[in-house]
Order: sequence, then C-alpha cells, then structure tokens
Amino acid sequence: MSVSSEDSVEAPDQLLGSQSRRWLADIFSRQGSDDPKHMGDDGLFVDYNFPLAGLELQTAVKWMRPKELCSSPQFIVDGATRMDVHQGRLSDCWFLSALASLSLHRALLERVVPSGQSFQEGYDGSFYFQFWQYGQWKGVRIDDLLPTRDGRLMYLSSPDKHEFWSSLLEKAYAKLKGGYRALDMGFPHEAMVDLTGGVTEVLSVASLPRNLPAFLKHLLHKGALINCANCRGPIEQRNELGIMFRHAYSLTGVEKVKMVQGSVYLVRLHNPWGNTEWEGPWSDFRGSEWNMVSAEEQLRLCRVNKEDGEFWMAVSDFRQNLEVLEVCHLSDTLSRPGSSARPWQCTTHHGSWVPRISAGGAPNQGYFWQNPQFNLKLLEEDDDPLDPEMTCSFLVALMQKHQRRAGIHLAIGLHIYQAGSLDAPLSAQKLSTLRPLLSTPGYTQRREVVLRGRLPPGHYVVVASTAEPGQEGAFLLRVLTEKGNDATLAEKPGTTEIPTFTEAPFPHRTALPSPNSTRRLFKKHCHKGVCRPLEFHRLLSEAIKGGVLAGSEGFLALEHCKSMVVLMDSQGMAHLDWEEFQNLWDKIKIWTDIFLRFDRNRTQRLEYKEVPPALNAAGIAVDDLVMQLIGLRYTEPDMTISYPGFLYLLMKLDSMIQKFHAFDMAGMGTVSINFKQWLHMTMYN
Repeated sequence: MSVSSEDSVEAPDQLLGSQSRRWLADIFSRQGSDDPKHMGDDGLFVDYNFPLAGLELQTAVKWMRPKELCSSPQFIVDGATRMDVHQGRLSDCWFLSALASLSLHRALLERVVPSGQSFQEGYDGSFYFQFWQYGQWKGVRIDDLLPTRDGRLMYLSSPDKHEFWSSLLEKAYAKLKGGYRALDMGFPHEAMVDLTGGVTEVLSVASLPRNLPAFLKHLLHKGALINCANCRGPIEQRNELGIMFRHAYSLTGVEKVKMVQGSVYLVRLHNPWGNTEWEGPWSDFRGSEWNMVSAEEQLRLCRVNKEDGEFWMAVSDFRQNLEVLEVCHLSDTLSRPGSSARPWQCTTHHGSWVPRISAGGAPNQGYFWQNPQFNLKLLEEDDDPLDPEMTCSFLVALMQKHQRRAGIHLAIGLHIYQAGSLDAPLSAQKLSTLRPLLSTPGYTQRREVVLRGRLPPGHYVVVASTAEPGQEGAFLLRVLTEKGNDATLAEKPGTTEIPTFTEAPFPHRTALPSPNSTRRLFKKHCHKGVCRPLEFHRLLSEAIKGGVLAGSEGFLALEHCKSMVVLMDSQGMAHLDWEEFQNLWDKIKIWTDIFLRFDRNRTQRLEYKEVPPALNAAGIAVDDLVMQLIGLRYTEPDMTISYPGFLYLLMKLDSMIQKFHAFDMAGMGTVSINFKQWLHMTMYN
C-alpha cells in the first residue's frame, strides 16, 4: 500500500494546536484532494484510496459516518485519554497499548491527533492525523466512513458512543499500513516509534541492572515512555496475581516509600484498559502494606484506592511478574514542553546500500569495508552520580526504510570500532584486523535494530550493514547522545575502490522477464485482476522458459504455486491482486539472485551443501536438524533442490518466520498461541 502525494504530507515539528487542521486542509486542497471525484452525493469527502480487505467487503458490513451512528457525534469528549481505547475485532492490541501509553502525554498525542477538528465547524467528512515515518512527520487524510455491523463499530471504539477520535485514528493508521488487515498482529515498540518518532529498544527484565530503581529513574528522568509485559501465558488471560499475559502496561513512576519502619522502592504501573489490577503486595485493595505508610506519604504518591488501572508494586514483584521492558527514548526535539526531563540529543542520517558501491555485507563476506561508515565523537562523560565509570552513554538505531511495504525483509546489523583518528576512515586492511568494541547480536530482519552502549570519551566509527553483500535498500541511522556530546555522522566510505563481483549484481534479469513483460504476463494469465494458484503456475512457467533457467519449469508443481499464493494472500481468499503479486514477484527476484549466485556449477539445482549458505544469504539461519528436515521434504531424489523447489522452500520459511514474529509481539523469541490460532496458522499455508 503506497501512500500517494495527496494522502501523505510532511508536517513541521512545531505543528500543534488548532492551526494544524487549517494548515493540512490548505495543503490537501492545493494537492487536488477536493476534486469532485473525491466527493460523495452528499458533498462529503470519500477516500477512494483506502485499501479494503476481505472482511470489510462482506455484505453484512456497512460503512457509516458517525452522524449516522449517533445524533451529535464529537471528535473528542472531555479530552483524549487512555479510557477512550477499547479494542474491537482486530488483533491490534499492540497498536492500542502504544496509543493508550501515548494518551498519558497530551503534547505528544496532539502531534498525532491535531486539535481543532470537529463534526460541526468546517466539517467536510474528512479528518487528519500525523505519523512519524523514517525521519519526518506525515499527514494522513481519511474520510469518516467506519465499518459497522448491526449498527455497531467493528473495530476500535470509545466507551462514550458520541466520541470518535480513537476510531478515526485507527483508520488513519490502517491506511498508512495498507488496510485494517495489516493491523492484525504487530509489535508495540514499532507502533510507539510511529506515534512518537522516538527510538525504542526491547529489554529483558531478567537482564536489567541490579539497581533497578536507579535504572528506571534515569530513564524516566530522560523523558522515556516505558511499557512492560508478561509474555509467557495465553493472550488476554492473567496469572494468579492479576497480571495479564501478553498485555502492555505503562510504567509511570519509581518511588522510595517511607514506612513506619524503614523504606521500600515501589514502581507505579498503569493498565491502559483501566481495570484488572495487580492483586499482590501493595495492591489497592489487598495490600495491607499500605497500613504502614502515613497518610501524608500516600498523598505525596497520589495513591488512589480504586480500580482505575493504576497500581503500585514492589520492585522484587515487578521482576518476578513482568518479563519484557519496552523503552521509547525521546530526543530533544520530541520532548514535552514544560517537562523537567532531560531527553537525548538526536542526530540522523539517511543512507542506502547500493550494490557494488556501498553494500558490503557482514564482516566475514570480504567486502565489509565497503559499507557506509559514520564518525561518532564522544567528548563529555555522563553526568550521573551513580555511575563511577568515566563513560559516555549513547544509543544507535538502524532502521530499514520502506522494506515491509515491498515485502522485503533485509537482515541488518551494527558494528562500532575504535577510530584511528578523526579524519581517517577505516580501510579494508584496518577493518580486517580490528574487532568491534560493540555490535548487535547477529543480524535480524526487524525493521529497526538498536544498540545501547557506554564508551570512554573518544572517536569511534559506526558501520551499518546487511547480512549479505550486494543487497539493495535505504536506511535511517539515528544516534542518541547526552547533551554536550557531538555526534556528527559524516559518511566515511572506507575507500574509493569499487570491488569487482564475480557475478552481475542482479542476475535475475537474465532469468526472469522485464517489469513490463511481467505485467503483460499478469494480464494474460490472471483474469479479473486476480491471480489464482493455477494461473500463477501458468504465468511462472512461461516466465522461466524465456531465461537462463529455462527447463526448470519442469520441476514446478501446482502445489508449489498454491503455497506461494496463499502465503502471500493477505485476505484469506486464495488469490493475489496486482499489488500482492508485485510483492511476491519482488521476493522471487531476490531469491532468484541468490539461487543463481550459489548454483556455481550452473546445473539449475543447488547441491545439499550449497543450501545453508544460500538460505543465510536470504537472512535465514538454520541448524542441522532443520537442514535434515529440508533434505527429507524439499529435495529431489538426488538430494538437490531445483529452482522452483528453492522458491517454495524460501516462501515457506519466510512466511513462518514472519508469522512467528507477529505472535512474538515483544521480540523475546517465544510465543504462546491457542488451539484455534495453531490450526489457522498451520492449515492455510
């Protein structure tokens, strides 16, 4: 789903308050969004660009405007709060938890939800929202037609039936991502980045420092937004002490509480749904420990004895009942006005990996020096009395841009080296002998990887790379440092020499038809603009016949095509529209490049020993057991894998990995699913 120029515009950072609607309206008007073709019979705006999925196209679903759902709809009633966020039929609690956390900070929320919008003055059937995308704020315009069934909203709603800001915001975010269906399962930390523009890292509670109160206080002092969760049990169920599984809580405070005898550190958590609180020690209703705390002390803590979703718990209980911490770090340009927090200073750089020029792959690939290099200058130590070391704290975040929209997931990573001098880049010879001071734990297909570190004052070099050389993609590099440090990220190519690859950078061009020819094949074989498995079998067979892999089509089975179609199908309809087909074809081109690179003897088959490095080039690492299963399930009788079989194998692996990541919302490497979810996931693949 691409956002056209009339749907997405850049908004200045200072854009807040009632002027935002007039500013956005002026921009959209000048871009032609008020063309008569965008207006309905009633003169109200209709967003014909909004992507629809199978569910919203069902006959039982009716799209209605708020004025049809109630007599006097309001955009916001008594302020936008966490209580306005109630989940509907979508599995998008990952987005809603981030939204509920954001609603605790008015200035940040008003950047996303510009004020001054209403169903009365200036109403034309459209509303505007803003999201952070790859270094800039984008405006998204939608109509206020919402999917309903039996006169009720199907998705996100507010308990106040007259309030619609949260429902409309969900629709705007769905448009940005490619439709409501795109919001089914996701990562809370990614949603938090889209809503704030901050840098979010995911931490294991078990790995947090021993002095946890000081660590958390430091994060809050810097203005960070903190969510936490227990990811071990079934979704929406809770443990014996009231903590819900796979549900995000906001951590909003850390205090040393005075008791009649001694003191204790407590953390304050907030359940964004407003109920289901902690029932252990220090809980609102069962916590007899509060009897040992004076009324004045409780007043200082603003403690309220009611089930409002906010509660306190001891640090030791926090460690035992919460598993993951998601920290959204805000920079100085994102901090809340009037806040006493000291946020990070942020420096950004937009770059790209270009085959044969700036895409050298991992350190063991031989071309690592070719990757983009950036200077990191740390001059002032942290002003932290609890830290005895003379070091400088920082975070480096590497985000791949626009890859998910294209269905491409590069495995990316970061390495930091000691710099020889400020002006001299690290040469190929130097990089081959140095060991990194810090690096991300391997390469990952996440949208963004974050590296937290502390180093002595000095000059360093940051290298951003993909797992394999010759991979193409754009990225955004952000560095957060303490005030006073100068993180100038001037790109420093390791050398002007351009390496000579033994193969063409895009070998698929000799094996597959051109883009124009591919479109003609789609029109020829796929009727009514959709491609079904049998039609895809005919299309792919004809496409292979015309290139260097001619003859491989004999190994292409209808079962291969069924699997590739349903694994790319986003609507559960067993067919692909043109956009979904393009996403699949982009994958096929990349995998064809890999196949041709590792088919060194040009037999149009990969030998068994060639399969692991080929999979690794696609960003997929497998162990010996998985390789044995591949040998039994996906090879020909002579233990080789044909070209169609290789596409089939990668499609299965890529899809199952992405489904796992969708369920592993916190990124902890474990998932918990019920029987119904297991059947849905395994039967339709």
